[in-house]
Amino acid sequence: MAEEEKSIQDELSLPILLADRVIKSAQEAESYKQECTDLARHATQLSQFLRATVRLTQSQSLYDKPIRRITNEVTKTLDRALTLVRKCRHKPNLLRHVLSITSTTDFRKVSTLLENSTADVKWLLSIFDPDAGPTLSLPPIASNDPIMAWVWSYIATIQMGNLQYRIDAAQALANLALDNDRNKKMIVEENGVAPLLKLLKESSSAEAQIAAATALYNLADDEERVRAIAIDLGVQIVVKVLTESPMRVQIHVANLVSRMADLDTYAQEEFGRENITRPLVINLGMDVVLDELKDAQPRKTPSLHSLVQINKEMARNQFSFHSNSMDGSSRGNKKEKDRELEPPEVKAKLKISCAMALWKLAKGCLLNSRKITETKALLCLAKIIEKEKGELQINCLMTVMELAAVAESNAELRRLAFKPTSPAGKALIDQLLRVINEESDAPLVIPSIKAIGSLARTFPAKDTRIIEHIVAKLGHRNTDIAVEACIALGKFACPDNFNCVEHSKAVVEFDGVPKLMNLLRSDRGQLHELQLLCYLALHVGNSKALEQARALSILEGAARHVLAQRPDLRELFAKAIHHLTLYQTGGHMHRQA
Repeated sequence: MAEEEKSIQDELSLPILLADRVIKSAQEAESYKQECTDLARHATQLSQFLRATVRLTQSQSLYDKPIRRITNEVTKTLDRALTLVRKCRHKPNLLRHVLSITSTTDFRKVSTLLENSTADVKWLLSIFDPDAGPTLSLPPIASNDPIMAWVWSYIATIQMGNLQYRIDAAQALANLALDNDRNKKMIVEENGVAPLLKLLKESSSAEAQIAAATALYNLADDEERVRAIAIDLGVQIVVKVLTESPMRVQIHVANLVSRMADLDTYAQEEFGRENITRPLVINLGMDVVLDELKDAQPRKTPSLHSLVQINKEMARNQFSFHSNSMDGSSRGNKKEKDRELEPPEVKAKLKISCAMALWKLAKGCLLNSRKITETKALLCLAKIIEKEKGELQINCLMTVMELAAVAESNAELRRLAFKPTSPAGKALIDQLLRVINEESDAPLVIPSIKAIGSLARTFPAKDTRIIEHIVAKLGHRNTDIAVEACIALGKFACPDNFNCVEHSKAVVEFDGVPKLMNLLRSDRGQLHELQLLCYLALHVGNSKALEQARALSILEGAARHVLAQRPDLRELFAKAIHHLTLYQTGGHMHRQA
């Protein structure tokens, strides 16, 4: 560890000193003079290249990984050469010759090693030439692992080359990262992340930023590598670039945010602390006219005016992040015009990427969910779910599903963000119910049902339309949708829900029991269906529908199998069977039997 902390100049000083000693000892040789002279010649050439490297390090900050690795190998070679030539300082005699066991073979081996070391250092100097571009030639040190040499060359070029060469090198690293996991690991271990982040942050070229973002995205496919990016100031840089860059760059950066947030909870929360949700929501909400949601408002409240003001504020702020430079106003106006001229397909891609980023940021994270709902994101999401189709609509539904899942375990978030009588809450719930009622595709219906289920405790007992829509899906031909509806209804009917009795009555009223029985016959798992049946038995055990469906027999027949896997449900099954025994005709005799 201490060796790694040495400066590059200190690293290079030792092999230079050793080379000088090899030259001097070779001049003093009394035996194998010609061989020593050849070694001195190699050492002299090597010393010159080493000194050129030192001069280079004094004028600029160099990528140090290959320098340290090559210097370490050069030092070993020179140390071996010095040991060999020192054996030749005395005049030869038979006894000394026998003891030293020095031969021309030893000189040939060391001579080859010195030649290789010279070629390594010469190659090292070539990759630091800013006007040469990435070097694809292989130094001897990388003869058995050419990928290592290419990675060193690409990283060095990204750090110090001219712009086009930096773009080419970043694209090359991106392609290498796609090949296999070993390449990704090597790029990170050889300190490739920092130069890529620097290129992403400092470049005035959209092409360069896209190349850097793509390389980082390809690297960030597991938690360890995502963490390496995050702790290298990657989160702060990504947030800055997302707020200031052209749309086509923002697309790639938003995709990077999605992947990092999805794979590493540390990065996910760091993005929240840096308030990345704001530029994401702004980009998602471009072209969304919020005052069209006025029907979601009670007519006598003053909120309609506030909605219009919100819409105007978002329109003004869409480009507010771009006007913080010295000539802020003019630059902001120019960037605003540039954004307005972007093709519709670019805007659509950006919205899709931002919606996915919000989805991944919200997943299981209270901090990010709060920040998202504190903006006008819910209104934007409701409008997009209503108007859009395809991937954008699905990503928005997944975002709502994750926000609702977090709110399910946080009463304050449920109350502040998803109150059914609030403009945002009502607009969003209306759209979720519309999707459940009108759509049939699982990627649309399932997240909508999950979101409604997560919010089950926010709905009043009198709002039976929610139950009606969900019960209808119990009979859906897609078993996954039907089971999801069953899970959602279980959250309405479970004893933890204050309105569980009224909700259970509504399930029965809308013919939920026959649909539930049909689902029990078609679903292999049956656990969620049996739980819902238990809840109905607890709250409406005297229902004729349950008696006609032979709910008591079904629960008793399934109890042994279910409780063997889920002993925690023993009390629930016992209470449900007891209730049905009390209410159903012949139940007592059946129970005794």
